[in-house]
Amino acid sequence: MEINLISDTVTRPTPEMLKAMMSAKVGDDVFGADPTVMQLQEKIADMFGKETALYFPSGTMANQTAIRIHTNPAEQMICDKWAHVFNFEGGGAASNSGISSHLLDGNLGMFTAKQVKKAINDPNNIHIPINSLVAIENTTNKGGGACWKFTELQKIKKICDENNLAYHLDGARLFNALVAKNETPKQYGNLFDTISICLSKGLGAPIGSLLLGSKTQINKALRIRKLFGGAMRQVGYLAAAGIYALDHHVERLEEDHNRAKVICNALHNSPFVKSVEPVETNIIIFKLHNIIDDNVFISVLKENNILISSMGEGKLRMVTHLDFTEEMLRKVVDVIGKLKI
Repeated sequence: MEINLISDTVTRPTPEMLKAMMSAKVGDDVFGADPTVMQLQEKIADMFGKETALYFPSGTMANQTAIRIHTNPAEQMICDKWAHVFNFEGGGAASNSGISSHLLDGNLGMFTAKQVKKAINDPNNIHIPINSLVAIENTTNKGGGACWKFTELQKIKKICDENNLAYHLDGARLFNALVAKNETPKQYGNLFDTISICLSKGLGAPIGSLLLGSKTQINKALRIRKLFGGAMRQVGYLAAAGIYALDHHVERLEEDHNRAKVICNALHNSPFVKSVEPVETNIIIFKLHNIIDDNVFISVLKENNILISSMGEGKLRMVTHLDFTEEMLRKVVDVIGKLKI
């Protein structure tokens, strides 16, 4: 039995999801004629109280489209130094939109309204870029699945409004935050100009993300998606998986969170582990004592059919997900407890 904790993107469709996919009604989505895609877009927009939404093949493309909507070349985005839009999207903000990024030194990928206010450049100073966008990531990937305080997000929104800045949410794992913090989609829909939602992480769909916003913004997004090569044909087969995930895989995210906390406790009790970052959702990030080689630790786990990943800088990561069962959890805890290096 292989236990893959590298990411929550490794999940495979459940039999019920596959059945929904195979029975989907489809059309040519490039012509706006795929009924299942339209149903998914309307469903997610209604959940968040946004005017409309657009289906994308990836979260990176959805985020990069949002950045392109909100900025002009030579302008500047404000985000955390660990933000996915800066670190893990191939330099897309610079390449696709021609912008620079002002990186804030936040805590676990989260910064404050005071930091945003301090980062805003004087728009009358021709020597420095004009700020046009603040980007948030919730939950934070490199922050170990940490969840933002909604009150702080509201404070940042106020700063954005006062300074004519757009406000984008990279919500790749937003539903994990909603479940963990007992918050609602409409709270976030009312706060952010645009939101990207990933269906292929904790929600367990095989592919797909959505960008939510106003009709004007999504009309722009439609053209940008085409420009980026993201227009798809009979994609309703995949959109059906997203509909199924939203209907059946949201509340169960709490199981992933609880299992992650159990692993966290096991790591705390391991003599090889120096520290474990706080676990709020489904990501566990930890560091080993300096005398233990990261690669050796990963290899020993692999010998026990447990796969994990390195994030660099001495950080190792495990991510719980839909395909990670209670039986697998017991084995991981047992292996960690008996580990010899």
